[in-house]
Formats: sequence, structure tokens, C-alpha cells
Amino acid sequence: MASLDPGLTIEAANADFFRHVARPSTEICGRSIYDVLHPSARNVLAKHFTHLSTGRCSRFVERVVAMRGHDRVFSAEMTGIAVKGEGDGLSGVVVLMSPDDEPAEAQRPAPAPLLTALDARILEGVATGASTVQLASRLYLSRQGVEYHVGLMLRRFKAPNRAALVSRAYSTGVLTVGAWPPRAVPDFIK
Repeated sequence: MASLDPGLTIEAANADFFRHVARPSTEICGRSIYDVLHPSARNVLAKHFTHLSTGRCSRFVERVVAMRGHDRVFSAEMTGIAVKGEGDGLSGVVVLMSPDDEPAEAQRPAPAPLLTALDARILEGVATGASTVQLASRLYLSRQGVEYHVGLMLRRFKAPNRAALVSRAYSTGVLTVGAWPPRAVPDFIK
């Protein structure tokens, strides 16, 4: 559990929160909640936090990917609860994070940047359902050039086909969640 001010800065947290994010209170308190979450979480949570601050809802529950330390990730269910102050204004937010139970050996380091700018545009196109010919025309490449880059990404993501490639890109946080058209998260682009 963590207590946030209206600007989403972590004011305090309990020992479990610090244990989950594997960082000390001196490093976490005073920082944005987004600093302990994977970059893909910002798109999904921004609307929830806006709804809390405007009074459109009093709580939300969302699946997120969070950072454990600086190089590991874990999935969790996050609950955000608005704390009302005087005059029904938002005085803060309480955040509860319930990590999924997974064995320690299943935790993988957060991936380093693994896409070139061209790979990112091709992956975004594949995620929208664009054909090889459409992508070739849009990106001024040959069909073989598009297929070459798709093949590289299939191997990199260990995916057997385009649908699995898109699925793995979403599950690893490479593609933004909750946005259309799909966009690659800049942290994954060289």
C-alpha cells in the first residue's frame, strides 16, 4: 500500500510495497507512482487517476506491470482509492498493489531496447492488421524488406506467426495498452 498526494507523488508506503518494488523508502518517497511502474502502465492509468481527481469515480482496479528494482518486472492488480478532503476535493490517493504469485525463477529482467525505429513502425503496422504490401507502400520498402524485418522480430520475440508477435509485444509492454492505433513504447526503441 502507498499513499499518494493529488499530484501522484508517493508520500508514504508500507513495508510490503517497498518489498514488492525492491527499492528503499529513501529512493521511492517523493517520486511519482509512475517511477515504480513499467512505461506501458502510464497510458492505462492516466485516465483512471484523472477520473479519481475529477470525482467521476472513487476507486479503480487495473492490471499493471510494475518494476522490481531497476531491471525486473512483475504483474500485479492495482487498486486506486480516492481520499477526499475538505469540500469534497481530492486530497490524495491510496494505492494497493497485489502482485501475482509467480516463482522467483519466472521473473525476467525488463527487456532492453530491442527495436529500431523501422522495426517499431512495422510492428505497429502488423498490430493494426496491415498487409505486407500496405506496409511496404507506407514505409517505402520492398515487400521482401518488410518480410525480412517481420522475420527478425518473429525470431526476437520467439513467435511462430504475426498474431503471436503482436500478442507477445503487448504482453512484454513493447506496444502501448489502451491506445489505438498501437504505438511502440519509446523505451524499447534504439
